[in-house]
Amino acid sequence: MIAAGLAAWMSPAVARDLPDGFVFLRDIDPTIIQDIRYATSNNFMGRPIAGYGAGECVVKREVGLRLKAVQQELARRKLSLKMFDCYRPGRAVADMVAWSKNGRETAAERRYNPDFSKADLFRLGYIATHSGHSTGAALDLTLVDLTADNSGKFDPARNYADCTAPVAARAPEGSVDMGTGYDCSDAKGHTAASSITPAQRRWRNTLLAAMARQGFVNYSKEWWHFSLPGAGGQAYDFAIPSRRN
Repeated sequence: MIAAGLAAWMSPAVARDLPDGFVFLRDIDPTIIQDIRYATSNNFMGRPIAGYGAGECVVKREVGLRLKAVQQELARRKLSLKMFDCYRPGRAVADMVAWSKNGRETAAERRYNPDFSKADLFRLGYIATHSGHSTGAALDLTLVDLTADNSGKFDPARNYADCTAPVAARAPEGSVDMGTGYDCSDAKGHTAASSITPAQRRWRNTLLAAMARQGFVNYSKEWWHFSLPGAGGQAYDFAIPSRRN
């Protein structure tokens, strides 16, 4: 009934931009913070990635409704979800594959995989050649403490420490300290890593528990990655459009 009601009140202009079953997360819960990094230069490739025509979180409708339920629970604790990636076009995955094989690796790129070459990212399971994100049922996200100072902004000219460094030295993300930055391809980014502090462990557990209560499953090599079993289906390759009111 909730999903049917949502479809009824969505404007034709918004619904027409996406395939059936997909929604803009902002249309379900505008309070969820979004920082869609692949639509910017603040990511492991250092540039916007193919298919990200807008910095919008697009998901399957059921996924969006469950994220809203998670957000409502977190809000009572003065916390918020922050989305880094949602639906990922197939062309973006192909762009990542080509990038990993281009034979070049800058210092900025190495911040995300400090202990091995980017050519090994797929072999080691940090990036998939067929991504669940392309079904609209997988997500990358973190938590924001709404009572904290989250004003730090990414400066592309600054030489930040790698993603495993203490939070004050690595690139700012305006979120709680999970022990690594987002997209950190390193053992420290594994959800159950033993090398993080008790406080960082508590934040990871808070996110895990809140997502699990709505049926989301975490990927063990990435504390930030969750999927909703049964909500996916086929992979898509439509570009992410701008949301229209």
